Amino acid sequence: MRLSLNSSTIKPTPLLDKIKVAGEAGYKGIELWAVELYEHVGRGGEISDVEKALADYGLEVPCFIAVRNWGETQDWEYKLALDEARRRFELAARLGAPLMVCTPPMEQAGIDHLHNGYNDLLQIGKETGVQAVLEYISFFASLNNVPDTVTVMNRCDEALNPVTILDAFHNWNNRTTFDDIRALPVEQIAHYHIDDADPEIPSGEQKDPDRVMIGDGAIDLHTELTILKEKGYDKWLSLELFSEDWWARDPLECAKVGLERMETLCGEVGIVVE
Repeated sequence: MRLSLNSSTIKPTPLLDKIKVAGEAGYKGIELWAVELYEHVGRGGEISDVEKALADYGLEVPCFIAVRNWGETQDWEYKLALDEARRRFELAARLGAPLMVCTPPMEQAGIDHLHNGYNDLLQIGKETGVQAVLEYISFFASLNNVPDTVTVMNRCDEALNPVTILDAFHNWNNRTTFDDIRALPVEQIAHYHIDDADPEIPSGEQKDPDRVMIGDGAIDLHTELTILKEKGYDKWLSLELFSEDWWARDPLECAKVGLERMETLCGEVGIVVE
């Protein structure tokens, strides 16, 4: 497997500095967010600045985040959402990112209609060369666990290769079990976010800011990674935190600690890290 840093882990750091930090810390990749690319350009920067920084530090962008509003809009608003999605897919393609995270509705409950929008995103992905990845968020009202995600993917056009992104935090924080992960075909796992959960807050009550550094929380990451290894998953592990405590620290220290924790955990499980 290969190790990546999600730029949210050091969110307050300027974009080009995030890339520098990831490179100097020793990561192979960095996940970028569309909003930070937009902000960089809005402040007078160029996308070519980002391309050059990635090349300078030898970093790949394994996954690009995110497209939204595709699952809760209709008519002209839905068309606008797809237009914006296409712009983001094209930006991901320019940066060489093979995957685009597709985030489900936050407040609108239900999953019965989601395959329609996700199918449209899969088609955009086919046209742009960037795979649309169906995300579940443990504290969202709609898609919040692996079993429901499988249901949505099974309703999609199989020829468009529907896939999902696993996340240790979201698995632990909702009704996703180790057996659910075991049952998920490895071909449907496009990416993996690794993180830990606050040991003082019960499962089901946590939100993104409650994630903690690997090894400091309540999640049985050893078992989860062992399952991934046994399934033959051999893609990226990406550290994704939204912790104000870690944001307040030196970003290079945060990145290095995260990488060391990931490497140690992989070693204990017997995962070979490239």
